[in-house]
Amino acid sequence: MFPSFTGVILAGGLNTRFSGANKALMQIGGKQILDRIYAVFSNLFEEIILVTNDPVKYIGWDLKIVTDIYPYRSSLTGIHAGLFYSTKSHSFITACDTPFLNKELVEAIICSVEPQIDIVIPQTSIGLEPLCAVYSKRCQKPIENQIEKQEFKIDKFFNKVRVKKISDKELRAKDPDLTSFFNVNSPSSLEEAKAIVQD
Repeated sequence: MFPSFTGVILAGGLNTRFSGANKALMQIGGKQILDRIYAVFSNLFEEIILVTNDPVKYIGWDLKIVTDIYPYRSSLTGIHAGLFYSTKSHSFITACDTPFLNKELVEAIICSVEPQIDIVIPQTSIGLEPLCAVYSKRCQKPIENQIEKQEFKIDKFFNKVRVKKISDKELRAKDPDLTSFFNVNSPSSLEEAKAIVQD
């Protein structure tokens, strides 16, 4: 367990590619995606926060359910809400559509945190993974400043804080195929995820 960290799950998306169906509650290998993430988080964090604008759907889980502070639908506003409601100094943040989040990878990212660092973020050959990263409470104000300008690209505030990147090689030592970063963001990726479980 990491007592000074909160686990934050972002479940505030509009799910437009699924005609509004809730990605977090979709079944892969007989388990809902949220159950898969919760199984990882419950072994790592005493405090788990789920950010959603549809809280009734999640009352069956043992976690703190919160909604966005700002009236905009974006991952950045979700990150802000997670940091706002967290009682810990740091939060590990993930999206609700990552069915293969790897516990060892999460631990490696958390263990890379240093006192003076504000963000610890994976960097693969594809790029940064801002929704599988650690953010400190110190990020809250720069994020607020950015949201108030209605600029929602997550990494736009990174030049205002101290960022540490975790290399592809380090990540693959814990998660060889980097399936932690697999997102179910379309019907085709849902079928692909189901095929991965069957393999």
